[in-house]
Amino acid sequence: MGEKQEVLAHLRTQQDSMTALLKDLVLMETPSTEPAAQAQIRERLKAEFEEIDYRVNLIPGRNSGGHIYASAKYRGRQQPAQLMLGHCDTVWPIGTLQSMPLLMEASTLSGPGVYDMKAGLVEMIYALRTIESLGLRPSVAPLCFINSDEEIGSRESTRYVRALAQRVDRCMVLEPSLGPSGKYKTARKGVGRFEVTVQGKAAHAGLDPGAGASAILELSHVIQKLFELNDPERGTSVNVGVIDGGIRPNMVAPQSRAIIDVRVQTQADAERIETAIHSLEAETEGVILTIEGAIGRPPMERTESNQQLWRVAQQLAEDLDLDLDQGTAGGGSDGNTTSLYTATLDGMGAVGDGAHAHHEHINIDLLPERCALLTLLLLAPPLKS
Repeated sequence: MGEKQEVLAHLRTQQDSMTALLKDLVLMETPSTEPAAQAQIRERLKAEFEEIDYRVNLIPGRNSGGHIYASAKYRGRQQPAQLMLGHCDTVWPIGTLQSMPLLMEASTLSGPGVYDMKAGLVEMIYALRTIESLGLRPSVAPLCFINSDEEIGSRESTRYVRALAQRVDRCMVLEPSLGPSGKYKTARKGVGRFEVTVQGKAAHAGLDPGAGASAILELSHVIQKLFELNDPERGTSVNVGVIDGGIRPNMVAPQSRAIIDVRVQTQADAERIETAIHSLEAETEGVILTIEGAIGRPPMERTESNQQLWRVAQQLAEDLDLDLDQGTAGGGSDGNTTSLYTATLDGMGAVGDGAHAHHEHINIDLLPERCALLTLLLLAPPLKS
């Protein structure tokens, strides 16, 4: 039996153990917005890394539950490194397990956070366990970073992600896969959020409407201009998702506001849309526009280095007689950041469905082969000569 088949065969014997760890992690409810809720999972993951003789640093957060950085003790001084990246926070509030319990039915495991992305954390742990159990030694040293604020934009952790990405040969992101066939994510849209505030002038709507300047009227013009920026063929979406304004029906509205979500497929489009939004000018006399926001997560594009790493993964999948394809995700992840600096593969986590939805689940029988592919990538030679 060759090394690749040995890795897969070993992980298939570990499926029950992987499932048990995953169940434990899902039962630890970890909403991003409750930092204290991260303590239990942080300690459990720390213990898992230490069991395979990894050095673990717990990085405190200011407004988050903190982050985990783990590295192999055996790394040589000149040895190149690779990064496995994930998050332990979820979108689900404390108490979700009561209405959305952890359930195992045949090959399906469902529950809050099982797909996005606690199964990916299990893959991370068991890839390293497999390397240790089989006495293998990667030529590129694995580093692991797990944050607790990814679901709310990685505001605190992005600086660590960026710094690590600049030090490594490649990055594997353990976010859930794409679609029922388990595609790797080799492109992601960039994500931006903008807020437009209109300051008008109040007046009595019946007695003297001409003395006012309607912030709502102006906002209606702004909204139309924003929607004109949509370009489905380029993969650009500009969505005004929230509006509010005015005080009373019989007053000319003195203020209004819109919050906008932007998705773009290329950095060039990111710069173009950002400039267009910040260049909006008022049409209604007497009002003032204030525009804030930016593209917070740049697009993950199919760069040559990203595609080089994808081709390595694709060949490894073929060696294991597994089908593997690539796809583009509409949402962003920390892979958008790492892709700016190093070869990145995203969506390497579990096969399933229902991220951020009540039908969230994974196919537990496919977890060993997903983990096998990750393990073999960890054993691959460096991309950079």
